[in-house]
Amino acid sequence: MRVIVVWAVSTLTMLALAGILPDFQLQSDDGDSVTRTAFTAVWGAGAFGLLSALVWPVLVRALLIVPALVLGTLVFFLNGSLLLIALRLIPDGRGAAAPETAVVVAAVMSAVASATSTALAVRDDNAYRRRLSRLAERRRRRSGTAGADGEGPPGTVFIQLDGVGHDVLAQAAADGVMPTVAHWLADTEGHRLTPWRTDWSSQTGASQLGILHGSNHDVPAFRWYEKETGDIMVSSRPASALELQRRAIERTRDGGLLTLDGASRGNLFSGGAAQLALVLSMAARRGKGRRSRAGYFAYFSDPANAVRTALSFVAEVGREIGQSTRARVRKESPRIKRGGLYPFIRAFATVVERDVVVAAVIGDMFAGRTAVYADLVAYDEVAHHSGPRSRDAEKVLARLDRSLALIVKVAEHTPRSYRVVLLSDHGQSPGETFAGAYGLTLKDLVRAGCGLPVPRRAQRTRSGSEARDAVRIALHRPVAGSGERQVEQASDPVVLASGNLGLVSFPDIEGRASQEQLDRRHPTLLGTLANHPGIGFLLVRSERDGSVVLGRDGARVPVAELKDGQGPLAPFGPGAADAVRRTDTFPHVADVMVNSMYDPATGRVHAFEEQIGSHGGLGGEQSRPFLLSPRAMTDPFEAAAAEGGAAAEDGERVAELVGAEAVHRVLRCWLREVSGPQVPVRTGAEPIRGVRPAAEREETREAAREPGRRPDATDDVAGVNDGWSGGGS
Repeated sequence: MRVIVVWAVSTLTMLALAGILPDFQLQSDDGDSVTRTAFTAVWGAGAFGLLSALVWPVLVRALLIVPALVLGTLVFFLNGSLLLIALRLIPDGRGAAAPETAVVVAAVMSAVASATSTALAVRDDNAYRRRLSRLAERRRRRSGTAGADGEGPPGTVFIQLDGVGHDVLAQAAADGVMPTVAHWLADTEGHRLTPWRTDWSSQTGASQLGILHGSNHDVPAFRWYEKETGDIMVSSRPASALELQRRAIERTRDGGLLTLDGASRGNLFSGGAAQLALVLSMAARRGKGRRSRAGYFAYFSDPANAVRTALSFVAEVGREIGQSTRARVRKESPRIKRGGLYPFIRAFATVVERDVVVAAVIGDMFAGRTAVYADLVAYDEVAHHSGPRSRDAEKVLARLDRSLALIVKVAEHTPRSYRVVLLSDHGQSPGETFAGAYGLTLKDLVRAGCGLPVPRRAQRTRSGSEARDAVRIALHRPVAGSGERQVEQASDPVVLASGNLGLVSFPDIEGRASQEQLDRRHPTLLGTLANHPGIGFLLVRSERDGSVVLGRDGARVPVAELKDGQGPLAPFGPGAADAVRRTDTFPHVADVMVNSMYDPATGRVHAFEEQIGSHGGLGGEQSRPFLLSPRAMTDPFEAAAAEGGAAAEDGERVAELVGAEAVHRVLRCWLREVSGPQVPVRTGAEPIRGVRPAAEREETREAAREPGRRPDATDDVAGVNDGWSGGGS
């Protein structure tokens, strides 16, 4: 009966469109009776429905190799093509439409059919429950999973709201922007909200690697330079993500959080899951192992899904253009350029990625999978460009809350019960960009401090002029670019940025450069950086005192003697000293680590990238994400202790969770308490999922390098954000 009703509505829709659109007809040139025209519409609607059900899935599977942004634009063309074919199947050639009109007719008919089908299912709750039950049973038999009819232990769904800080979530709930979250927090038996503190590198690459794989050792930033290979590692590149995942597994001897019947959706890393969709690290693999696009097929094989998402995609592009135009007209400050491809990148993150990931999570719940971890990157993408507390970002939070409400509603019909855990990987700190505040980039400042040529616009700034004057005085000679040749060839530094964290490396200095080496080569560089008002502190190795932190007015504190609230780290709050000490032990820490200034009164930092909402270093809300868990689950601090983490000091419970690795222990404990051991620890002789032979690893690394490639300006501060927006965040 539901099929007949949808068919009837589609027929009426086709008749209405034929009466409205001049280039769409369902009659012969001589005209037809009402009955004949109605029969033609019935035939055309039926043919279009059958083609959508039979041909569309084949087309989508064939187009899995097409990039997501391209696929979104092809949806309308493909749907219109199916309608033209359906019209040709009508007897006596009575159906005809111009190609551009066919696209419109197909989009409207698909949307109406989808809405009608959904409305019928909602009105008939028993039928809806039976349908979900049958679907879950088929999938469960096919996958061999347990948990039929609510039996067995509950499953766990981890939803990561990328970039949403603890305070932002609490405020959104209090203001009614996120009613689902507000309901959880208001219910005394609902969920508990727990803040946690990131490592120095407060970004998705480090946090998600630690959460899913239990180790983010040697991940100093979102992007960094490795001297032994000449590679620039970027967390949002598939080859880099795969290598980071391999290193983590090799270090922990553990497959990951999701090894046992898990699913990874929209993440940078797999977590050891067998079920993958939009997983960046798996996109670097070839052949049958490359399954991260499977989520596209599962979602877009339904033409109604494809059309609905494509329409939302177009609407989001228009929304971004309108919002950015309004910001320019109102001369809002701070603001950055939001043109070029950004409207399309935003639409992918806020519409396509969200729809595909949410649909994949719902499918996992229907299938009764044990653990699901999904990342929704929409807020992070918008907050980078509009600000973390902007109205634009607030609207994205509202839409994410609706997606969360849908997942919670679906959980009422799944074959096993589910616990839904909400968490984030980092927050975001607001502030004008470093270049916007001072007129030159961090790279310009470093080059000026080294006496190297800089663009004229940087020369005219106060910072650039002072740096070049200092070089001239220190060296008693003109600096490069002033018309005379330098006596000694200066080292050309590699300058990279991860939010408000900068990394400076000198490729021609073997190993980690020391303060003494840099002072001999570039006597004004460290002083120029440390005394700049936009920079908070530097980390550099000293031959005499070990690693040291440098600040303004000659402040110099050995890392071993760092204390929170004192010296150059005074504004950065609790945990800053330990975060710097930990990063200092990484093999690939940069020669000079540069953290921007932080104003505790306003919470502002200066990003070294083009972002007015940033994360990656120390300072403000970026280092304070959240964990929102059902109260029925073990307290997070007790869970961390149960998995081997310290939970007490001098008899007192630790006040907060520190580091992504601690969050991994909490999540692992929650999985163990309902399902037993998740990932058995393996011996060195046993194969580990995700670790490939050395020869294959080197082949992948070589394939990712461009012939003759050396780090240059194109590797510096690019407009590349976390997650899928950067790789294609």
